[in-house]
Amino acid sequence: MTGWLPFHWHLGELAFIVVAGLAHHLVVCDQRLRRRAELALVMLVVVVVWPIGDLAASVSLTVATLQRLVIMLAVAPLLLRATPTSVFESLTRPASVDRALRVLSHPGMALAVVTALGTTTLITPVVDWGAHSAVGRDAIVVATLGAGLLLWLPVIHVVPGTRVLSPIARAGYVFASSIVVTSLSIVWIFARHSLYPALHHQSELHLSALLDQQLAGFVAKLGAYAPMWAIAFVIFSRADRDVVPVEEAPLHWADVQRELLRVDRQRVRDLRRHKAS
Repeated sequence: MTGWLPFHWHLGELAFIVVAGLAHHLVVCDQRLRRRAELALVMLVVVVVWPIGDLAASVSLTVATLQRLVIMLAVAPLLLRATPTSVFESLTRPASVDRALRVLSHPGMALAVVTALGTTTLITPVVDWGAHSAVGRDAIVVATLGAGLLLWLPVIHVVPGTRVLSPIARAGYVFASSIVVTSLSIVWIFARHSLYPALHHQSELHLSALLDQQLAGFVAKLGAYAPMWAIAFVIFSRADRDVVPVEEAPLHWADVQRELLRVDRQRVRDLRRHKAS
């Protein structure tokens, strides 16, 4: 393998992940949350460094698809569940961040943005950029992780002041999300030629470029449908246990604080408009 896929340390990516892990360890004291973060970061290391990261960037669309599935469906939700609400409360307190997340965490907007991000990072010019540039490669990974975090925000309620979905709505959202994650798989399966000229050396994996592309389509479908439909089914099957409607359920204190902060900000804006008029 080393003859056509030279070994790289990827020290920049490793350093970033190590720093992120140390920061989490310093901020979070709960051992269970620490273990979740460690597992997420270990999985991230596995899929972004040599050889999987290199294969995904410049050789195989199938490996790239596996990498994206791991980041979006495993790393991202684990990181959300590994981070206490108190941390998100501090990070999202600035007004601009709060407004952006309030909009982006709406299920419809989340699906739209995730679809746009996922599709953009898989168009031919972007894949070519990632295959020939370390910056492009890292940008694609960051965008994929960002899309994964946004994908799970409506399901995993950790950001104060964001919409709380009922179990039925969450199950429906997860089911719909599985289709979004595999938005280009049909194109890959039925295309008559390879769409990514920058991906090469598939013959070293005993695949043609076209077969690799078609396989990626099936991997995307199975790799997204199986876990996400299972999650949707579990959420739906437990819906009858929530006897209190969402609108009547008690708010968490972090949500109350965020709503009070928004009220104060609105009063300040109204006062400024009043003085200006």
